[in-house]
Amino acid sequence: MHQTHMIINGEQLPISSHRVETIYNPANQEPVALVSVGTRQDAQTALEAAKKAFPLWSETSSEKRAELLHSAADLVRERAVSIARLLTQEQGKPLKNARAEILSSADILDYYAEEGRRNVGEWLATSRGRSVVLRQPVGVAALITPWNYPVDLLSWKVGPCLAAGCTFVAKPPSRAPVAATEFVRAISDAGLPAGVVNVVHGPGGEVGAELVENPISRKIAFTGETETGRWIMARAANQIKRVSLELGGHSPFIVCGDADIEKAAAACAQRAFSNMGQICISVNRVYAADEVAEEFTDRLVHQTERLRIGNGLEDNVDLGPMFSNEQREKTKEHMKDALDRGAELLFGGREPEGKAFEKGYFFLPTVLDRADHKMKIMREETFGPVAPIMRFETVDEAIKLANDSNYGLAAYIYTSDIATGIQAAERLEAGGVGVNINNVMDYQMPFGGWKESGIGRELGHYGLESFLEIKHIRLGI
Repeated sequence: MHQTHMIINGEQLPISSHRVETIYNPANQEPVALVSVGTRQDAQTALEAAKKAFPLWSETSSEKRAELLHSAADLVRERAVSIARLLTQEQGKPLKNARAEILSSADILDYYAEEGRRNVGEWLATSRGRSVVLRQPVGVAALITPWNYPVDLLSWKVGPCLAAGCTFVAKPPSRAPVAATEFVRAISDAGLPAGVVNVVHGPGGEVGAELVENPISRKIAFTGETETGRWIMARAANQIKRVSLELGGHSPFIVCGDADIEKAAAACAQRAFSNMGQICISVNRVYAADEVAEEFTDRLVHQTERLRIGNGLEDNVDLGPMFSNEQREKTKEHMKDALDRGAELLFGGREPEGKAFEKGYFFLPTVLDRADHKMKIMREETFGPVAPIMRFETVDEAIKLANDSNYGLAAYIYTSDIATGIQAAERLEAGGVGVNINNVMDYQMPFGGWKESGIGRELGHYGLESFLEIKHIRLGI
């Protein structure tokens, strides 16, 4: 069985020296790895190591940091097959998707290697004298990430953090820490100085709390639930720490009367059910124009019927299990509430039958029709594979419905009229809007949410800037 060690000050701590937990495969409940579980003291030790390493790393030239980040990216790619297999075993997603996640994380490291080279200052001459503006690393960062994309979302933080000249302590998700730790180990093995990268496992209320509350950390980068984000923001406020919070989402998908229905249905199915709907930018609620609702619904059901569900290690699997029974039960509860309030079940809505599914957290992708905003599924983040459909008469009505949410991470609209798409995108209250595309993520562009979906931006040069302090030096010459 794989053993997952914590990494502190360039060393892998012996697993025998800590409390150990077993990580199980959500597809069959077979053990995957033994993981050392840290304490507040381990988190403090890691923060102190990162603090000690910070002066040397922050003064390292951007060229040298870029060289090391490129080497780290190459090493992640060399180990992609083994890391991806561990990711599928601990999280459940199909192996092809896990491999894509690992390779994407390597691309992020390469991108920020070069973005870090462009972190230049400014020389300003005005009628009042001369000034220099510097962008300097903020210090030690705490990086806290979730279980749905444990490697990819960690790379979004690690890349800009290291390129900016910051050191870090990462806390991977407690129930899926294996692949994320192997990702950081590859970075460490690329030759970074001891203490620059550190990983501590453990519960959020203990290890996470120490990382947030300890005065050594000057920046908190977190992806996860909105309630946890509120807690982090409140604790970080005591020391006025920098925070970037990518939180929950409840993404609307608008299908206009003039949309390409086949294209829209395929895009909706992919974004609603990929990773079993356990994505912050997943389609959570669908608004279909009255005149095309029946056709769209039929085609969405047809797309959904074609999806193959199974153990992520099997060939030709589109969907793996859900991550946990808690997630599956929440999905079932939201679905039942919708059905009790008048929604119609068109497909799915149950566990798949057969011996292969008995031990795992499997659930069929589900399509509901006749939904409305009285239902939990249209108001709360389900984080499961359900696409509820509501009808609308006008685009103005659809936008009003889409904005009727505390969340604002992503939104999607399909229309053949580009003017309608652009005008809707301007009015939709979300940090990212896809017009005739079901993905708002591009690692060269900003990613983040409005309202209760978060604060700050990741990716692009915006992600690098979040790890930098700005200093003005005025010259008396």
